[in-house]
Amino acid sequence: MGKVIAIANQKGGVGKTTTAINLAASLAALEFRTLIIDADPQANSTSGLGFNPQDMENSIYECMIEQVETASIIIETDFPNLHLIPSHIDLVGAEIEMINLKDREHRMKLAVAGIKDLYDFIIIDCSPSLGLITINSLTAADSVIIPVQCEYFALEGLGKLLNTITIIQSRLNTDLIIEGILLTMYDLRLRLSNQVVNEVTNHFQSLVFNTIIPRNVRISEAPSYGIPVMAQDAESKGAVSYLNLAREILEKNGHFSADNQMGVNGH
Repeated sequence: MGKVIAIANQKGGVGKTTTAINLAASLAALEFRTLIIDADPQANSTSGLGFNPQDMENSIYECMIEQVETASIIIETDFPNLHLIPSHIDLVGAEIEMINLKDREHRMKLAVAGIKDLYDFIIIDCSPSLGLITINSLTAADSVIIPVQCEYFALEGLGKLLNTITIIQSRLNTDLIIEGILLTMYDLRLRLSNQVVNEVTNHFQSLVFNTIIPRNVRISEAPSYGIPVMAQDAESKGAVSYLNLAREILEKNGHFSADNQMGVNGH
């Protein structure tokens, strides 16, 4: 059964979609079967992988609201081992439509249940809110990655998210764990970036990933081409950082043997 990892933070602009796309692409490049579920009405993971959300006949919306068979809407991307369940602007109305539905918090979990054994990893790109779609994503997930940008107000709202996770752990998904807190948009030259790294690391300690994602022009450019950063420039700092994050997650989840560790190092 594949591991389902939600990428969540209700604060916008912290690198959720960037992390979803590039972590998934890195896992796929390391030959793990990987699926991205775009659970954000803005559909940036969909467009960031080269697809026009307006052209999608079915999306995660149809899976959650109309219970369309999930396997039937999976799209193969141009990258080996990387598939996508797209999003659509219709997802904006899903929260209202779900209010009166039976098991409304478990719609995503039901959608994912039938395809978990097809993948090693399923990455859910959550919307920048703590609404019903994000709650669905966290209820469906085995773990959550929390991106935190290395900027002023970095920890703003983080307590609210952690409180939401605690509530979900107690009421909806007792198996949910925090995979890690990911520091993003790090600028070595800025004292503030280093202060944020120290503050977050001191406060959350072992929950913080060793890998830190830098500010990198290649990371910023890649979505406009509809590709992950490693497809644009595999040797850029951004691509290497996300590959290191993938390796850290794989190691944490017991996927590395001596043999494939050598293969990754030689990548």
